[in-house]
Amino acid sequence: MKIQDSKILFIILIFGFLTSCNSIKRVPKNAHLLTKTTIKVNDKNEESEAVTNLIHQKPNSSIPYINFKTRLYLYNWARPNLDSILKARVKNNPKRTARQTRFLSKKQFNQGQRMKLGFNKWLKETGEAPVIVNDSLSKKTAKRLEDYYWNNGWLDVKTDFETIRNDNQRASVTYKVITGEPYIIDSLSTNIETPVIDSLYQNSLSESLIKPNKQYKTNDGLAERDRITDMLRNSGVYHFSQDNILFKMDSIGKTKKINIELYISEKPIRKEDTTLYEPFKIYKVKDVNIYTNNAFEDKDIPIKDTTFYNGYNIYSKEKLRFNSKMLTDAVFIKPKTLFRDKNKSLTSRRISNLKTFKYPKIEYVENTADTTLTANIYLTPLKRFSLGFSAEASQSNIQTIGFSLNPSLLMRNVFKGAETLELSGIASIGASKDGSNERDQFFDINEIGANLRLTIPRLFSPFNTEKIIPSSMFPSTRISLATTSQTNVGLDKQTATGTFNYRWFPNNKVSNRLDVFNVQFVKNLNTGNYFNVYENSFNSLNTIAINSGYINSGETLALPNQANLFIADATSGNVSGITTTDLQTVKAINERKERLTEENLILATNFSYTKDRRDNLFDNDFSIFRLRLELAGNVLAATSNMLGLQKNNNDKYELFNVAFSQYVKTELDYVKYWDLGAKNVIAIRSFFGIAIPYGNSTNIPFAKSFFGGGANDNRAWSAYNLGPGSTQSVNEFNEANMKIALSAENRFNLFGALNGALFVDAGNIWNVLDDVDDDASTFNAISSIKDIAVGSGFGLRYDFNFFILRGDIGFKTYDPAYNEGNRWFK
Repeated sequence: MKIQDSKILFIILIFGFLTSCNSIKRVPKNAHLLTKTTIKVNDKNEESEAVTNLIHQKPNSSIPYINFKTRLYLYNWARPNLDSILKARVKNNPKRTARQTRFLSKKQFNQGQRMKLGFNKWLKETGEAPVIVNDSLSKKTAKRLEDYYWNNGWLDVKTDFETIRNDNQRASVTYKVITGEPYIIDSLSTNIETPVIDSLYQNSLSESLIKPNKQYKTNDGLAERDRITDMLRNSGVYHFSQDNILFKMDSIGKTKKINIELYISEKPIRKEDTTLYEPFKIYKVKDVNIYTNNAFEDKDIPIKDTTFYNGYNIYSKEKLRFNSKMLTDAVFIKPKTLFRDKNKSLTSRRISNLKTFKYPKIEYVENTADTTLTANIYLTPLKRFSLGFSAEASQSNIQTIGFSLNPSLLMRNVFKGAETLELSGIASIGASKDGSNERDQFFDINEIGANLRLTIPRLFSPFNTEKIIPSSMFPSTRISLATTSQTNVGLDKQTATGTFNYRWFPNNKVSNRLDVFNVQFVKNLNTGNYFNVYENSFNSLNTIAINSGYINSGETLALPNQANLFIADATSGNVSGITTTDLQTVKAINERKERLTEENLILATNFSYTKDRRDNLFDNDFSIFRLRLELAGNVLAATSNMLGLQKNNNDKYELFNVAFSQYVKTELDYVKYWDLGAKNVIAIRSFFGIAIPYGNSTNIPFAKSFFGGGANDNRAWSAYNLGPGSTQSVNEFNEANMKIALSAENRFNLFGALNGALFVDAGNIWNVLDDVDDDASTFNAISSIKDIAVGSGFGLRYDFNFFILRGDIGFKTYDPAYNEGNRWFK
């Protein structure tokens, strides 16, 4: 009965939605629904976003490609005045209401009424009211189009519109634009009343955005006004503003040419009801005063410590606890130098980046007697110590329950140079069932670790780097040491890391990072538990042992000794019943086991370059380029004899009984977004990475290798489940030392904050120039491109403003793990 009722309800819902799909359901009589708008410029359709965005009225939004007006249909499904309708039902049907309240209770009945109203309200707010043709808005659009083309040089432009109303209450509007010939700038003359301003302008004339023989554009004049203002205010003209600039335009008869005159007035001085003018003057900064205690609670405390350093006056209401050089290096406003407006914003940003003070207050005081300025910089120190603490509870497929604590201590201005020292720790315990642990302890997972990080707001170097990387690039140095010890259901390991790196920003779009050294040491403590963790590998090994007659059917290799012994016997040719294919599989399992249980010592130097053209978080028309180059092991290789390092049985040098890694690795990553308007965005990504071992290494450490699949890669495969090459993924974690990844995605709005996406991902990982000799997983030549996997699918994104909830479904469109004639999805 319940199944039958569900079917009936489903049919009613489908019927209700289909009836709401009458797009003119909520269109009043004698009104028309706008279904199409067209812009014709000189009798040709114009579809550029810059022009179509000028239209005041557009048809209701629809899902791209299928033109389904979801939001309009949701709105139509809502009932107007539902509140009045429900009240009328209650009033006009007292017996029916009484029966419902007896059956449901009055409280449940009222709650049901509120739920109906709430759902109806959601339909209205999520939906979109029908767009009714409005001639007055069409007139405004025509005027807006006229202004747009006029401002872009077509001064004789004429616009009109035509509305076609059909009998089915639907209508379309066509806007017609006749531009005529564009006007060209014939000459640019100047009338600058202050001689010093005229001289500065003439020196920068080559940078002017208004040039003869160029089509006239109003925006060029606005941009030129901004350029002149910035140029003058950064050349000492303290009182200059945009209001002092005026462009006068004069057309030349019927020649479609324009003469432009640039007029820059003198400095206006307003006195009561009159305005006087005087020439602008060049200002210099005479004094710079730095006040280190500007907190409100300290406002009545007198100055106790005064320091004069490198031309700066430094004042403190207590004994000065900041290094004078640090303070003055953070200030770009220099004494006895020309006033430059940009130095104020640079100083504010630099001081904020010190993370020792709050956002500074900077003001200029004019010295009218000698045409100079005094710069006062007010600083408010942050608290010297900050204590942080966080706790977390978690659950996973291998952990029944886990708890972690993360305390941290932040110390500012440690060495009086705005250095920041942060000490943080982690302590966690968890419960799981370890198959190899007969006692089955409840809390059998634990981790403890500590991290010490020192941040210095400059390049910490014995050399003078100011000329190469000046303070205007906001350089910083970070030194960190970390160690962790894990006991878990896996291999158990101890790690130690240390880094010394520089960061600097040549401009707002570019960031650089140089790790002078990056040391990583990994020691596995419980390698005997390998096959308990990687069960897929063990199951394959056990099946081969049965098929080869090494053990009887129904038996299981004892862990870890018998499994390791079988691998040794098989690879040495002591198992007679094993096939060539199975022997290859055993070798692959053994190779993977050695890779994942080996201890690593990595001493690397790497450089990262990022160019991000994104203006802000809401920018959907930008590109990002990332480059990374890493060199590891060269220092140890060059000094191995000097350090007296000995080689192991594999002819590799060891340090602390671990063979150090030696390789070169590079990554190239490019992302590009195109904003098509109406929340429709196309995004592409391309990635190439390769790591080549040499010298003391024949393969790449697992932590430095590449993997395919996952939410941020090829979404048709789960993480580590793709490749390498055309091999079938039988292991839990598949990795290699070369990767190609490509992705294209179209994102569009469905309704409200819900967006949809269609995507295609392509790529794979391969082994190259290492010790893997499996042809299926190796990139041998350009023909290996045929093993690039292709996944496609769709997804939903819900925008919460502060984060986006994303869900994707990917299909294996082209799977290289199958035979070549059967790889495409059918």
